[in-house]
Amino acid sequence: MKGCLKIPPRTAACVVTSRAAHFTHPNKSNYTGKRRVRQRPKEDSKQGKREGLWRDSQERNTRHISLRNRKMLMMPGRTSALTDNIDVMVMLPRNNTYLFSYQRVAPAIQYAIKTLGRAEFAGLRFNVQYVNSACGMDALYVLVDKQRDERPDLVLGPVCEYTAASVVRVASHWNIPVISAGALATGFSLKTTEYSHITRIAPTYLKMAETFQAMFGRFGWRTASLIFDDDKDERNCYFTIEGVYTVLSEYYKTTDYAVLNLQEERVDADGIISSVYGSEVVIMCAKADTVRDLMLAAHRRKLTSGSHIFFNIELFNSSSYGDGSWRRGDKYDNEAKAAYSFLNTVTLLRSTKPEFEDFSMEMKKSLKQSDIPVCEGCSAVNMFMEGFHDALILYAIALREVKSNGLTKKDGLEITHSMWNRTFEGIAGQVSLDANGDRNGDFSVVRMTDPEAGTHETVMSYFGTNGSFQIMPGFKKEWFSLRTAPEPPHPKHSDPSCGLGVSAVTGIIVGGILGTALLLAFYFFRKNYRITIERRTPREECDIGKHRQLREDSIRSNFSAA
Repeated sequence: MKGCLKIPPRTAACVVTSRAAHFTHPNKSNYTGKRRVRQRPKEDSKQGKREGLWRDSQERNTRHISLRNRKMLMMPGRTSALTDNIDVMVMLPRNNTYLFSYQRVAPAIQYAIKTLGRAEFAGLRFNVQYVNSACGMDALYVLVDKQRDERPDLVLGPVCEYTAASVVRVASHWNIPVISAGALATGFSLKTTEYSHITRIAPTYLKMAETFQAMFGRFGWRTASLIFDDDKDERNCYFTIEGVYTVLSEYYKTTDYAVLNLQEERVDADGIISSVYGSEVVIMCAKADTVRDLMLAAHRRKLTSGSHIFFNIELFNSSSYGDGSWRRGDKYDNEAKAAYSFLNTVTLLRSTKPEFEDFSMEMKKSLKQSDIPVCEGCSAVNMFMEGFHDALILYAIALREVKSNGLTKKDGLEITHSMWNRTFEGIAGQVSLDANGDRNGDFSVVRMTDPEAGTHETVMSYFGTNGSFQIMPGFKKEWFSLRTAPEPPHPKHSDPSCGLGVSAVTGIIVGGILGTALLLAFYFFRKNYRITIERRTPREECDIGKHRQLREDSIRSNFSAA
């Protein structure tokens, strides 16, 4: 490993370069189940064998009749309705600065309950309790307190990664299904005993990263620079780029990391861009102002002439991810507009159906009643509202299947697995979950297609279910084709006095030769001396080696803690 990326959980960040940095998760064990097979003793005689075969046949017939009768007793009739009372705990923050706040998501959940009440699930009664998760430990405390009375049958949320980690661990231990439109970080993909009960109803960061992997393969790119800011709180951009790195580093070469320090009012955009010359693709996850500064710096260094491909990740249509707007009303607007004509934005694919329009109107009305501003011409629905609506639909489908097999709402693991590897109709279209309980995502690549007007269009879409692209009419191949990269600029000295004369250069060369000779002499002397020491004290060298290994383990431990 040439270098390592070290990002302490709550410390200031820096710019580093890595060839083999790892985003790790502490628990990588796999959940397995084994079925015990009972062996029948062998018969000694032919008569005994015939009797044994007859007994086996009788036992199989008896077991078949008994199992059939038991299923008939436990299974509801085909004409009987699905009835049950379901206690649902919904964990959402009350702060409206979050796109998944209670005021935004609760109307979507209520809309789903009404929809289920008009379908074959009318017999289900959902008793919903909303908990203020606050993206902190409050959600876990409420879940533990709830256990003293009666555990919920279903947990919806939390969204924030650090909050979700503790809640999902406890819920998995208590055999409670968890469905979240968040918890998108790579660590939750390891459905071990800790996270065995979580189903992620929104496309994860790993699914988004597969879009980049597919583009790298399609267009022949080889290297990438990843630029992100780290707020040390929810760390959304950190987890976003973690997913991209996890996927790309498996197949492609060196990846550079530029971590932005949010404590500074202005980032050193020029310094960061100067470090990406060796990469073909630059992928950014940052605030809108930061993205603008970086694109301006890249444009001034002539990196937007086709030598590099620039991407911005904007999954949630939030300003924290760069809203794609270049206009600020300052003297740099025209320059920023030109720079943004070379910027591609990866976002969620918006697919709608007629029912979605009714849902969108209802959500917009609820937001206005809660005094949450909704811009004109903007969608009132985000992926969290869609996700939690579809979560309740998915649970009802899985519960019906599990109960038809003679189980109950308390069989949490069976309900969880019934939700996995399934496709159903969501509010905005088909929802497909893979065998690991993670939703397959569809993503769009948006680009400025009219540099004069500054308008953006979707130029291609990626469908995660089958890994295919749909090329739109506005697509141009040259936008994604690389040209020769310009050489990094070298500092020029306009003042002759700043340059080095011939004598100075000669002195440097002579000094370098003498210095090299001294180093070689010291090396051979040191080598001979070390051999002598090793012959005299082999035990001391062994102890030193142990201490060195401990230091290396400590370094690796510090990195993996990030």
